[in-house]
Amino acid sequence: MLKVKKNSLLMIACLVWGIAGINILRIGLLAYPAYVTVGNIILSVAVFSVFQYFIFGKLVKKHTQRIRTYKEEKQFFLKFFDVKSFVIMAVMMAGGIYIRESGLGPEIFIAVFYSGLGASLLLAGILFGRNYFREISLQKKTAQRCC
Repeated sequence: MLKVKKNSLLMIACLVWGIAGINILRIGLLAYPAYVTVGNIILSVAVFSVFQYFIFGKLVKKHTQRIRTYKEEKQFFLKFFDVKSFVIMAVMMAGGIYIRESGLGPEIFIAVFYSGLGASLLLAGILFGRNYFREISLQKKTAQRCC
């Protein structure tokens, strides 16, 4: 079984969410040039803000705290998320692929919504990375005080 240090789970989350964010943001930005208006930019910022405040910001805090509370130093590498979060991620991915491939979402929707969503996902990845480096720094400080 592939086990990693529990703090490494934060870096795995950083990479998973960061890569997802880059991919979704790229899709949105590639569709955006034909739809750049002040109103659409405001809508993208609104999408970003809603996802960051109500979903991904809370998700980062929740999973960082959960990882910190693990008693054992080594954990299975997929424990960066719980089952509920993996299900949410799968539903979001499947829904996004369906909307794009079916043509259900017009290109302006893809541009505006995906840009905001992708930026929010990317920020979640960055925040997981920040939390990883904070944990490493805290461990070093604790080790220096200890010995």
